[in-house]
Order: sequence, then structure tokens, then C-alpha cells
Amino acid sequence: MTTTKRTRDQELELVTTWRRTLHQIPELELTLPKTQAYLLEQLRPLNCTITFPIDYAIAAYFDGKKEETIAFRADMDALPVYEQSGRDFASLHEGHMHACGHDGHMSTLLLLAYRINDILDELPCNILLIFQPGEETPGGAGPIVDTGIFQEKNVKAVYGLHLWPMLEAGTAATKPGPLMSRVTEVTIDITGKASHLARYKQGIDAMLAGAKLLQRAYMFEQQSLSDNIYRLLRFGKMEAGRVRNVVADTCHIEGSIRAFDDTIFFYLIDGLETICQDLAEETGTAINITYSSGYPAVNNDDKLVEYARANIPELALLDKPEMISEDFAAYQQIVPGIFFFLGTGTGIELHDSHFDFDEKVLLHGADLFEKLARIGLPKLLH
Repeated sequence: MTTTKRTRDQELELVTTWRRTLHQIPELELTLPKTQAYLLEQLRPLNCTITFPIDYAIAAYFDGKKEETIAFRADMDALPVYEQSGRDFASLHEGHMHACGHDGHMSTLLLLAYRINDILDELPCNILLIFQPGEETPGGAGPIVDTGIFQEKNVKAVYGLHLWPMLEAGTAATKPGPLMSRVTEVTIDITGKASHLARYKQGIDAMLAGAKLLQRAYMFEQQSLSDNIYRLLRFGKMEAGRVRNVVADTCHIEGSIRAFDDTIFFYLIDGLETICQDLAEETGTAINITYSSGYPAVNNDDKLVEYARANIPELALLDKPEMISEDFAAYQQIVPGIFFFLGTGTGIELHDSHFDFDEKVLLHGADLFEKLARIGLPKLLH
């Protein structure tokens, strides 16, 4: 195989061009025609087999004629955010923005693809690169898993990363076991009865029922579980009523339940439903709860993390999990995997309209992935 030796500066120029071009064409959810077309333009010169496991996804398979395969994944979708970064490569799609770093994730994986193209003969495993739509919503990892591509390519381990503003720029970190929470989005609709405020006793106040529901739900979450159990039952949106002088006959509440342990997760669901049932009986309201399908918890394989840290000593160890979620968990349902955080050092929160980072950190992401490809699999996974 012909190899191409690129300098660090040349690689930085590549990832910067890729990231900034992708940043200008953000697309949402599962339909990403411009993003896919641009990635394909970069991948087609390489010695890999390209397939499309689901619409707008890309699988680039580097066949090193080995028995086993390692997979790496990058998410592709953007967010419905109006960009305020002020950069000259800001989004050209008004109201859409790569405010979560997925443009950087894709660029990191592209650089890995170019490196793998040069060193495939030196690697102990074949390499499968997955560019996945729909991570933010509605979830693209599950449908890709369902295609059977991991079984077809004999994938034995999977890796992914996410840019992380609170870590020092270029630092890669992870932890064994729970890293990111299981989540379901909760929607509660309360129906009461309208009446003029002057005759409020003739109405059934859905707003008051909603306020009581929040108080009871928060008290239940805080007082029924130990402080050392990572979990979340919280609401971020509440709408009730129509005008100031009429008892509210509707109340709409939206929030999340998150936990790492399924027992705790369903304990919170059961407790919330009991609160709603009791409150409906007390107030005379009708209360309906619905849940999204959500994502499982991201649980890193202990042995795989141990093996990675033994061979990549600069890999930092996190001391606690995070309450955010990631559909990378779907891959870990079928093969061992590790999800990493890659520091940007900016402190700018994910999903912020000013989100930005220095592209130099992407070189460190590609370094991490290349090292994982080179060390292959621990014996216990063979």
C-alpha cells in the first residue's frame, strides 16, 4: 500500500478546512444530504469500501484481511440553534448550528481515515468508521445496529468521543463503567376546568395542580434517594392558562428522568406516576404522562478501559459520570466500547449559540483513535 506522510501542520490544515466547511452546512436529525455529500467527497480517494447502513449514514470499511474489526463512530447532525459565534465560517443555514461539536467529531474521524489508509498493513484489526446521523434526535445509532453491520464486519470493540469544554484543551479522558446517563423525556398534560377568577371555586385549577406536582416530584427525588446516587428528575418547561383572569384549565410540563442504574430509573418513573395519580384524585384534574423512548446509559467496558489506559498512559481518568446522554450507548449494547471526552478548554457549554473551539484539539482526537487502532484488542475480547 502506498503511504503518504503528512506533517502535523498539513494535518491541521486538513481538519481545519473540513471542520469549517462542515460547520457552514449544519443539518438536523436524520436527513443530512449536504453533510453526507461532503464527507463522501473526502472519503472516496481512500482505499476503503463505502456503504450506507441507513439513509445519510456512511460506513467506511478498511479491510486489512484480519479476522476481527474495531469500529469508530462520529455523529453528523447539528442543532436548531441560531449561531452567534461571529466567526467568518458561521452557519449558512439560518437557525441551524453545529453547537455540539459534531463538525469536529466528523473531522477527527476523517483524519483517522486518512491515517488508516496509510498504516492499515501495520494494524492488528480491520477498521470500520461509522458516520452517524440523528444523535441529538431521534437516535441514529439504534437503526445502524439493527442493520447487522457490526456482525457482518465482525466488530469486537467500538470507540467514540465528544468534545468537552470543561477539560483542558487536547486532553482525552474517560472512566470505566457508567459515563453518561439513561434518559427519557417526560411530558405531562394536566386538564382542569376553566372559570372566571371571581368564581374560581367553580373551576378546577390545572396551574395549581402543576405547581403542586413540581413540588412533590422534586421532594420525592431529593428525599427518597441517597445523595451519592446519581440521578435526575427535573422539569425545564411549564405552560398554563390563557388569560390573567381565568382559572387555567390546562397545564403542560416537560422535563427529563435520568439515571445510570435501571432500578433507580424505573423507581423514579414509578414514583412520578404515583404522585400524578394521587394529585389527580385530590384536585379533580386529569393528568396524562408520556415518555420518549430515550437512550440507554453509556457504560464503558471495564477491561477495555484498563487496556487502553495501560497502553495510552496520557489518557486521563474522570472521577464521576455525567448526567447528559448519548445514543452511542446503542453500540455498547452489542459490543464492548469506550466513549471519551476530548477537552476544548473553552468553558463554552455544549449547545450554546457561541460554541467554538480551536481545531488543534482534533489532532489529539485522531491521535487517540490511531493509538487505539494500533494496540488492537485485549486478549479477553478475542
